[in-house]
Amino acid sequence: MSKVCQLTGKTVQYGHNVSHANNKTNRRFLPNLQKKRIWIAEEKRFVTLRISTRALRTLDKKGYTAMVKESEAKGIF
Repeated sequence: MSKVCQLTGKTVQYGHNVSHANNKTNRRFLPNLQKKRIWIAEEKRFVTLRISTRALRTLDKKGYTAMVKESEAKGIF
């Protein structure tokens, strides 16, 4: 399963672990993805999404339909 938020498109970022001796090794920063079941009132059904916690907070604020429209405008959805 890919580590990509289904609403915002947030994905894995890459960087370095830096030791005290300033040695650099590669690492990945994973998004905090959660599986969430969301009720869509317009369609009268549940949808299960794999979204980041930041997107979950935005979802509570804006609503599902507004976030889907924004995702479509950005080319994510």
